[in-house]
Amino acid sequence: MSRLKIQNSEVQVKGNQTWNVYRLVNDQGMYVEFINYGGIITDISVPDRNGNKENVVLAFKNHNDYLDNPIYFGALIGRVAGRIKQSSFEINGQNYQLDPNEGDNHLHGGKNGFHSRIWEVSPYETEEEVGAKLSMVSPDGDGGYPGQVKVEVTYTLTNDNKFIISYEASSDKTTPLTLTNHTYFNLSGNNKRTLEDQELCLDSSKMVELDKELIPTGKWLDVTDSPFDFRDKKKLESVFTYETPQQKIANGGMDHFFKFDKHREVDVYLEDPKSGRTLSIETDQPGIVIYTSNSFPEGIELAEGKPKKHAGLCFETQSSPASLHEVGFPNIILDKEQSYSKRTIFTFGIQ
Repeated sequence: MSRLKIQNSEVQVKGNQTWNVYRLVNDQGMYVEFINYGGIITDISVPDRNGNKENVVLAFKNHNDYLDNPIYFGALIGRVAGRIKQSSFEINGQNYQLDPNEGDNHLHGGKNGFHSRIWEVSPYETEEEVGAKLSMVSPDGDGGYPGQVKVEVTYTLTNDNKFIISYEASSDKTTPLTLTNHTYFNLSGNNKRTLEDQELCLDSSKMVELDKELIPTGKWLDVTDSPFDFRDKKKLESVFTYETPQQKIANGGMDHFFKFDKHREVDVYLEDPKSGRTLSIETDQPGIVIYTSNSFPEGIELAEGKPKKHAGLCFETQSSPASLHEVGFPNIILDKEQSYSKRTIFTFGIQ
């Protein structure tokens, strides 16, 4: 039977806040650790081919650093994952102005988005899985968004090393909504190596073109014969150059939305040949933003020390906020009383 360890360790942080730490453990010894602040995932420990169990996500050395968290390490993102151009949008002829937090644009729900909220956590356990339900209510006008939104996110760990994130939400007014998690993965374990030799396979032939502010231009690009074509598995180092304008804009890597072709059962596959660890991702979201940690703010300190460029890979399964201003993009408008329901499955294995 799976088991759940709840660590109410009362982590003390600045401002006299107290956070709870939760750990989900399965019978294989894999575990997922998170805090109720931002639903932030701080540790996913899985074995390599030799049985060595190590953390495969990036985390800060000190909990206090999550209070600012400019790179959204491990956090739940909402109301809208991604960038909203000019921090504004229109619904039914009414214009809404959001809080800008990246120049003139609105990123990942704004400065006080879901990543900076205390979530109510309800752990549960069955014979097949162990998990926790995280819930919160975002009031009408929160950050400039219309409607009161009720959100429930469930973290589930199964005995076959699947970590599942399920998102449920509803609103009493029509509002934009697309939720994701912002965990940075590195399958080498304990951040021993950067990503160059890890291999990615991505079921996508189309990516969004970005302008210099990383805002979608409204144009889709065909990845064929470009460094962004990962339909056949290849090393990530192949995209870590300044070969094309889009790589230059992203500072030598990826920070782009890819639309899934849905030709394969697995949407994303990542493998670290040296450790043997693998990660398969399946989702009912229409696409994904892949960010290859092309830069880190000064002064950031991880559990293993100062981060290096390309230390982690962020898989942001979501719809596209570009749909608020452009045609032909996956919609993010949630109608009044409509149910929002999405799920992403992360399966860890050994090759």
